[in-house]
Amino acid sequence: MTFIWPGFLWFLLCVPLLVLTYWLMLRRKKKHAVRYAGLTTVKEAMGRSQQFRRHLPPLLFLIALTVMLLAVARPAALVTLPSQYETVILAIDVSGSMRASDVKPTRIAAAQAAVQGFVEQQPRNTRVGVVTFAGTAALTQPPTENRQDILAAIDRIQLQRATAIGSGILVSLKAIFPEIEFNLNSSDPRPAERDNSEARAIGERPKEKRADFKPVQPGSYMSAAIILLTDGQTTTGPDPIESSMMAAERGVRVFTVGIGTTEGEVVAGEGWSMHVRLDEDSLKKIAASTGAEYFYAGTADDLAKVYKVLNSKLTLERKETEITALFAAVAAFFALLSAMLSMLWFNRIL
Repeated sequence: MTFIWPGFLWFLLCVPLLVLTYWLMLRRKKKHAVRYAGLTTVKEAMGRSQQFRRHLPPLLFLIALTVMLLAVARPAALVTLPSQYETVILAIDVSGSMRASDVKPTRIAAAQAAVQGFVEQQPRNTRVGVVTFAGTAALTQPPTENRQDILAAIDRIQLQRATAIGSGILVSLKAIFPEIEFNLNSSDPRPAERDNSEARAIGERPKEKRADFKPVQPGSYMSAAIILLTDGQTTTGPDPIESSMMAAERGVRVFTVGIGTTEGEVVAGEGWSMHVRLDEDSLKKIAASTGAEYFYAGTADDLAKVYKVLNSKLTLERKETEITALFAAVAAFFALLSAMLSMLWFNRIL
């Protein structure tokens, strides 16, 4: 557990002072009772249970005060809470390397089955979009709650040549923020820096100016997330790390799923062949830069398990949350209990 305002913990020094004050008051009453034989006789007549009752309300009030002082320091802890993800973008690699059979029956067939199972497990109010990428990237299914449309888009996947992971991330990001414009044909995908007046003069739509954009903390945008499934080998398009940094600046998490094996295999097509293997390093960097996680899937069973884990992470998320309200409720409970017992036993409040 941590505290947002730890400086206020110094107020806890008041607790031992109160204990000392209470002890001094008891000693003073004891000395006063010695002067009067009648009071001493009454005290001796009281059993241990009566003496325990005498001290219990002040003890409960002291606990209440201590917890209230802790609440002032605004405590925070890792708590598992329902997530607020309203949109999930599935970015799926459809390059030729996905026909490799090191994941049975093939990488793409295993990916389709796992993704379809993931879609079916999503809450009904979660919108899911599908982005496919090879040499270029395209939004094949805009975010929707219609599960049949999503599954149909996954079924229509056709393999193509080349792999542009950076483009896949950018098109996914644009599906979340439609107002953003990117240069997908450049190694630098960031929005143009030129002045909007220049853009209007040549009849183009004004592009976002970097000076007007304020980056946020990576992983802080809790309304949407991107799940990127690929073998991690980029051959064309924008730098995927640079693209992931743009997602990080907008607080969007990019969970990466690496499918295949590090040894890989040779895939042959019409007049071509190439050795394809899983490139985990780039996928780990993408996930880490956006505050997300990387998952390895070396078999079809592994891939299915990965999407089950992802489903739980997108519906229940463990994160550091301020729990001041909980401490205040506990303090109020002990304070009320202390007052109630004092009224019941002694007909007074403390």
